[in-house]
Amino acid sequence: MAQDLYQTPARKLDKFVFDVLQPDSTFLRQAGQAIDTICEFLKTNCFADRPPPRIKVDRIVKGGSLGKGTSLKGGSDADLVVFLDCFKGYNDQETNRAGIIQEIRRMLEKCQQQWHFEVIIETSRWPNPRVLSFQMRSKTTVNESIDFDMLPAYNALRKFCCSRGKPHSQVYVELINCYSRGGEFSTCFTELQRDFVVERCTKLKSLIRLVKYWYKQVRQRGQSLPPKYALELLSVYAWERGSRDRAFKMAEGFRTVLELIRQYKKLCIYWTINYDFEDELVAGFLNKQLRKPRPIILDPADPMGIVGEGSRWDLLAREAEHCCHQQCCMDLYGVSVQPWDVLVSAASPQCLIVSPESSRPPAPYSETPWPALPAVTMPEGTRKNVDRREGRILQVLFLLFMLP
Repeated sequence: MAQDLYQTPARKLDKFVFDVLQPDSTFLRQAGQAIDTICEFLKTNCFADRPPPRIKVDRIVKGGSLGKGTSLKGGSDADLVVFLDCFKGYNDQETNRAGIIQEIRRMLEKCQQQWHFEVIIETSRWPNPRVLSFQMRSKTTVNESIDFDMLPAYNALRKFCCSRGKPHSQVYVELINCYSRGGEFSTCFTELQRDFVVERCTKLKSLIRLVKYWYKQVRQRGQSLPPKYALELLSVYAWERGSRDRAFKMAEGFRTVLELIRQYKKLCIYWTINYDFEDELVAGFLNKQLRKPRPIILDPADPMGIVGEGSRWDLLAREAEHCCHQQCCMDLYGVSVQPWDVLVSAASPQCLIVSPESSRPPAPYSETPWPALPAVTMPEGTRKNVDRREGRILQVLFLLFMLP
């Protein structure tokens, strides 16, 4: 359990993040060297002995906590998404990725003896795995390791030119047309997922570190909890809607994220930073997504993915409730730190929680839809009489208010 965090006074959470959670420069340098080694291996050696036509690596994108700048001391994760020229579309990726992963694994086992890192490769239990997972441990630094997820992917963003830094809507139109399972091709958008977090202020990244550390401490083996990415998105949302101050109080930010988790049954969050409602097909799909049962947290890079869908939010909410009563959420006088004023519930069941960047939101989802009232159009003369009558009533109320 997170006893060290729970026993830390709220006013000292910044120090806790700096002393306990933030990795030192030596580890970050070694992590960078390890990533460079793997990337060089992928570009030059991985497919070198394959018969023609040789597979070419278009580019490699670094994601995960190391790519986003939210890594934790003692162990971090890095997603290396390898975009290959042999994938001509989403379906190509799904059909051929298992063979590519097998080839990468074979060459990784062959080349690891040349490196200054110990490599431990995980065996997948899936017949058509999406990822090759392995751990690299330093041979010189004790208790320092990096968990790698290597994912071959279709280079969807390169195919369609981007305008104003935003992907062309055709990227998502193509994705919707071959849609099978939510988030199946989210690896194609790792770059957008990374940029969504990496561009945030330093202290918000510290809040993400704190939330991920809490999650890591309360998670138990066998529990299907929401992924860490869901908590990253909640942290960003909490700061966007509740503060936007680069020097916010860490305890207030942490308390707000916990409150959002506690109110998970009301969550419906999305951003329009990469996709929006301008294209008719995309808009129709988004409307369907946002009418699904809550909690809804749409991946800001991939609208197919509802992050944490089907997970045990109830277990995480129970831990969040417990955390709210610990010292890390109490002030000097033992009073609970108040969360930011972020919309998490309303009297109407039709209220949406949306990001401030969102535009043209769809009709809200409701578990128990209220019947729509028919529109009534009054004749012009009747409407004028009503307006005059309302004006006289307001005058009378004003005079009554002014009487002693």
